[in-house]
Parts: sequence; C-alpha cells; structure tokens
Amino acid sequence: MVDPTTAPGGAVPEDDILTQHAVKVLLVDDQPIIGEAVRRMLASQEDIKFHYCNDPAEAVERARTERPTVILSDLVMPQLDGLELVKRFRAEEATARIPLIVLSTKDEPATKAEAFSNGANDYLVKLPDPVELVARIRHHSRGYINLLQRDEAYRELSKSRQAMADDLDEAAKYVQSLLPAPMDDGLVLDWRFIPSASLGGDAFGYHWLDESRFGIYLLDVSGHGVGSALLGVSVMNALRSRALPDTDFSDPGQVITTLNTTFRTDEHNGKFFTIWYGVYDQSTRTLAWAGGGHPASVLFDKPDEPGEPMLLASGGPMPGVLEQLRYETQSCKVSPGARLFVYSDGVYEVRGPDGRVRTHDEFLAPFVAPKSRTLDAIVAHARGERGEDQFDDDVSLVRMDFP
Repeated sequence: MVDPTTAPGGAVPEDDILTQHAVKVLLVDDQPIIGEAVRRMLASQEDIKFHYCNDPAEAVERARTERPTVILSDLVMPQLDGLELVKRFRAEEATARIPLIVLSTKDEPATKAEAFSNGANDYLVKLPDPVELVARIRHHSRGYINLLQRDEAYRELSKSRQAMADDLDEAAKYVQSLLPAPMDDGLVLDWRFIPSASLGGDAFGYHWLDESRFGIYLLDVSGHGVGSALLGVSVMNALRSRALPDTDFSDPGQVITTLNTTFRTDEHNGKFFTIWYGVYDQSTRTLAWAGGGHPASVLFDKPDEPGEPMLLASGGPMPGVLEQLRYETQSCKVSPGARLFVYSDGVYEVRGPDGRVRTHDEFLAPFVAPKSRTLDAIVAHARGERGEDQFDDDVSLVRMDFP
C-alpha cells in the first residue's frame, strides 16, 4: 500500500493498490533428472522462481510454504499416484485454486480426461518444448495472479465499505446526540427517531424562546449521506443557537424567510430541505406556524375523543430555491389538553410489500380513533404498512401535549 498523497493528483495507481505477485513454479517429480531439466528450461526466465519437490508426500506442504502460481506434477510416481496427488491439491484450501499442469509420458485421451476430472488445469507430455512450457506457465500464472489480486481488491473494498459504514454510524450517532431530550415542563414533549439504513438529513428540536413562548421545528434534507446530514445539522444549529441575522425567532414566517436566503440550494451541492416551524405562546394559548414544502402538522383539540384532526399546512415551497420569497405566518388558538404531531414524510411515504407508496391521506386515516394518537401507535402502523421494521427513509416524529 502507498500513501495516496505520493501519487500524482492524490490518486493511487492500481498497481500500487494490488500486490505484485512473482511467477513461482513448483515441480513435483520423483526423478531429480527431470527436476534439473525443467530448472534449465526456466533458467533464462529471470522473473520465474523455480522450486522442486522430489517427494510427492511432501508436495502439499511445500505448496503451502512456497505458494506457487502454478504447479507441475508428474503423473506416475512410485510413492504416490499422480492422480491422487491432484485430488489432494484440490482438497486443500491453500492449494485448491492453484493452476496445476500434469506432466506425463502418456499421450492417451482417457488419461487426460481422468486428470482433468480430478482437477488438473492442463496436460503436457514430458518433456515439452521450453518455449511451450514457459508460455503455459505464464498463461496459468497470469490467470491465478489476477484471481489473487481480485480477491485482494475485494478485501480492500470490503474494508473500505466497513470503514465508511463505521464513519456513517458515528455521524448518525452525532446527529442523534444533538436531538433534544423529552421534556415535561408544563408542555410535554416526546419523540421517535428511526434512522434508515443510510445516513439521512432529518433533524428536529424545541426550546423556550422566552418565559412565554416555545419554539418547535422539524426539517428534512433531500437525499442521504454525509452531505444531507451536514446540511441538516447546520440548519438545526442555526435554529438552536438563534444565529440567523436580523430574525425574530418568535415569528415562524420570518424564520423560514431568513433560512431561504441563508441556505441557498445552489450553494449546498443541490441539496434542499423542507421545514415546519412553530411557536406556542402560552400567555395567549396561540400556536403560530409556517412551513416550506413540509408535510402538514396534525393538531387534535381533544385527543381523547374521536374526530378529524386539524391540519397545519406549510403554505410555502421548500427554502433555498426561490429568491426574495416571503413566508407567511399562520396561527390558531389551542385548546387545553390539545396534542400536536410534527413529522417527516418518512413516516407516511412508506413502500409496502406490494411496491406501492402509501399516501398522506392513508397516514391520516387511523387518527380518527384516539388509540392511534400515540407515537408508538403511529410507528407500529407505519411498520405494518411497510411489512418490516426497517424504513427506506428516516422517520422523525414529535408529539407535543399542551397544558
């Protein structure tokens, strides 16, 4: 392996990634005169390393030690039948794939067929012409070395993927560490966050803006991966720290208007996000909200009684796309004991076993029954529609109970 910084342009040449294997020949033959003859045939080939074994009983162990790229094996030896030795080579994991050329004085079709059926790759009548022998050694070695390098590349790719998966897992844990804790401070808030298999861009938060007003928001960045997560974290941090310039954070429309000018899509590699932002003023029992391209939040005046929910729609397009756009703030009175759900589209855009994606209306349908108005009931329903526990997209769901 080499340091990527040493290669031109920072790229690692393929030859530096893969091990350069030498061509190695192991000859197994009980006759030393044959061993010497083959050695001389290969002596002029400086890049071919030659090893000789005159005891077939030791051949498999020698192959494990020398790791040849091709084995030449005599077919007739007094200590061990050559065809049986071929079987032994193929039965051992370390030698099962090494190309094996059988050498024999017999040029009989039946003998060749038996050698091939036992696992031989090639058959030569000894002693062959040196030019032919070298050509076959190189041919079989090249194929075996390519196989070794392919396996090595697969291992490196697997390690790279695992390292990337570990990095994404760490990034997902970091994003989740930024999410707020459930709270019971007059207002009662709880949430469920179920990340998809890929790192996504869902983020949400809530906090008191002052003694009377409480802010809550949820955003969903397009796509998956580090880019989506970074944009989600950037927007969330701007809202958490109230770092947007000249912005009244108690005015949802103004907040999203500033987000629209601050986080331009063309400045974030084409990434965009949707958002719902609300502010509850407990002194007037008023909930104000604005949104950009995000699913409508769901408000129940009487969560313990059957009935249709009130939908608090976004009203504006996704931020960052259209310049000089002003987002309007909407508001409504909130009854004592009311319940609000804010969520990402991952909770209802669920692809079922039939391949069909569920609609928002299908997501809202169970809410008629009070027993469906809990976080766990909503997640269970989505998983039932999905047909499995894992979702294609992040699922973010926040419940807020008003005093």
